[in-house]
Amino acid sequence: MIGPLSFFMMTFMKYYLLILHKDDIREGIERIEWDWRNIEHREDKSIMLQHATYGRKIVAVCTFFVYSAFAFYYIAVPVSVGKVVAEGGNFSYTPLPFPASRLIADVYHSPSNEIIHSIQVLTGMVMHAVTSAACSIAAVFAVHACGQMQVLINWLGHLVDGRSDMSNTVEGRMATIVSQHDRILKFIALTEKAMQQISFVEFLGCMMNMCLLGYYAIMEWNSKDAMFVITYMSLMMSFTFNIFIFCYIGELVAEQCSKVGEMTYMIDWYRLTGRKKLGCILIIAMSNSSTKFTAGNMVELSINTFSDVVKTAVAFLNMLRAMT
Repeated sequence: MIGPLSFFMMTFMKYYLLILHKDDIREGIERIEWDWRNIEHREDKSIMLQHATYGRKIVAVCTFFVYSAFAFYYIAVPVSVGKVVAEGGNFSYTPLPFPASRLIADVYHSPSNEIIHSIQVLTGMVMHAVTSAACSIAAVFAVHACGQMQVLINWLGHLVDGRSDMSNTVEGRMATIVSQHDRILKFIALTEKAMQQISFVEFLGCMMNMCLLGYYAIMEWNSKDAMFVITYMSLMMSFTFNIFIFCYIGELVAEQCSKVGEMTYMIDWYRLTGRKKLGCILIIAMSNSSTKFTAGNMVELSINTFSDVVKTAVAFLNMLRAMT
């Protein structure tokens, strides 16, 4: 029961952290609304729509994996196992997903068994909703930041020659670009502040549960219980996908931040007269020192981090197998 109980503690901590950072999350949503209200040009709207659609797809896939694991663990396994006959054969009961104290009720006799089981299934729905919500909020915020970065890159392409909806002077266009860049960096910093502790809980919890689920699957494979193997594999895919999303969005944001600096250098900045070129240096410098997503401000979230998590989980799995 170490795996299920650790998932329960993970979810409780993520729920607490979501409540703790509710003001930051609300502010992030308000910033997203402001960006949508103040976008005007057709090209910029198209870019934002593409990223919004991509964000919704990530949320849909995340929810699918999370609730697929829920369906197997809370519904498919009890149905496949059926009623367990107690020692002596006097009564039968439905096995519970989580342990329950006998001080609350006698969970082996009807109707307490059915009531406690129903409560645990409803609790499982809430816990998986919290897991899906934490991952979805991080993904939506990060993808929106990437969309704003792409809009900024589009603006940089029109810095020298201008565009119909932009200022008539280079100074005015430069001021708008720098202001937008500063706003995006503040939004990324807000997202990092709201999600870094949740990312840390997800980082440690997923790594441990991936190890345990691998061990559970191997043990059930030896006993040739196909339903339990499928359940543990679906749970492992869910945890793997969750930590992958956090690492992927961290990589995505870092890559988009660096692209702003690259685009600033690639424009025809040499056509700018006088000291107008110095504004480009400021944008490049800020792109190279921009905020990155971290887990607890200790581990940078990137694809390399995800590969390290998988390798660490496999290493602990091999150690667990050797010990048993």
